[in-house]
Amino acid sequence: MKDTLAVVLAGGRGTRLEPLTRDRAKPAVPFGGGYRIVDFALSNCLNSGIRKMLVLTQYKAMSLDRHINLGWRHFFCRELGEFIDVVPPQQRIDEHWYQGTADAVYQNIYTMEKEHPQYVVILAGDHIYKMNYRAMVEAHQARNADLTIGALRVTPEEATQFGVMQVDNENRIVGFEEKPAEPKTIPGDPNHCLASMGIYVFTARFLFEQLCRDATEPDSAHDFGRNIIPSIIHSHRVFAFPFRDENRKRDAYWRDVGTLDAYYEANMDLIQIDPLLNMYDEEWPIRTYQPILPPPKFVFGSDGRNDGRTGHGLDSIVCQGSIVSGGEVQRSLLSPRCRINSFATVEDSILFEGVDVGRHAKIRRAIIDKGVRIPPNIRIGYDLEEDLARNFTVTEGGIVVIAKSDGIEERLSAEVA
Repeated sequence: MKDTLAVVLAGGRGTRLEPLTRDRAKPAVPFGGGYRIVDFALSNCLNSGIRKMLVLTQYKAMSLDRHINLGWRHFFCRELGEFIDVVPPQQRIDEHWYQGTADAVYQNIYTMEKEHPQYVVILAGDHIYKMNYRAMVEAHQARNADLTIGALRVTPEEATQFGVMQVDNENRIVGFEEKPAEPKTIPGDPNHCLASMGIYVFTARFLFEQLCRDATEPDSAHDFGRNIIPSIIHSHRVFAFPFRDENRKRDAYWRDVGTLDAYYEANMDLIQIDPLLNMYDEEWPIRTYQPILPPPKFVFGSDGRNDGRTGHGLDSIVCQGSIVSGGEVQRSLLSPRCRINSFATVEDSILFEGVDVGRHAKIRRAIIDKGVRIPPNIRIGYDLEEDLARNFTVTEGGIVVIAKSDGIEERLSAEVA
């Protein structure tokens, strides 16, 4: 693994996650209370023994850059050749931004070649899963492959959003279609297709040759799925690698939290008694930035008061620095430094860092972005028509999403004035 370089594509705009991506890239969106989405790909690299990483950014990268600077650089030792570098678009090769996934890597060939890697692992920075890339690199070596692609079994309905592969008995790829309208199923299994996870292991020299070739094609979209892979499957050794889950659960876990409803469901699964995603596995830890904050605190309830104030949380995740001060939290995730004031109720909701919920406020089935202050006596998630009239985002699943503070406090306070 010393000869392996990881390239994490983390410049995604994430338009389907707006307004959560209004001020941050999709990989920087908080997840599970104390994490960011990108932490899963980075943790997989570190746990797999990959100690050289390039994180390619583009869209609104400040939040992601800050997170990696604060939480990730101390895991690596430059003197031993280890690093994690955030690389913004540099227009080193041409005067344009990244035009596709392959172009993003192509524009950073100079940076990659300086490290003289034998293998390059290319990853998306916006999926939730646990995977040992070492096993995939070893399979790539054993087969003397030019390219190995991580493969996931999905339903035909889901497959329309993926690159779909056809393989022979040795898992060599013999067909590939990017987001087909009618995807081909696995022979003998009409209920599943073999989808590309967007995880690639390339032999480095081969990768550089293909990127340079593709860059000269005027009609190319400069994308791995649309251009690079279809052009090489019949002339080179390209194999699929079945997804091997490190989640240590009965069912494999991989989620694309690309929509607000999918993001909400993946978060809420974590508060179940036996969640599908195991975040408590010490053998495969998910690392992140941990701010220096006191433990969460619950106050009122044992001081002899008769006013009904009781600060408590049930079936919830409450992160450090949060205070439940005489309020009630049920089936929710509270990120660091949240405050739930007296007589307030938060149910089935996700609160980002620094959210303050005023007295007697009631919140249900909502996602509230960083630093938003909910005034006293406000009800959110109880009347979706009212929430739409407030210019809040309401998803198809009925989840109310409140963006970062943009006059929300003033508008809501005027309602109860």
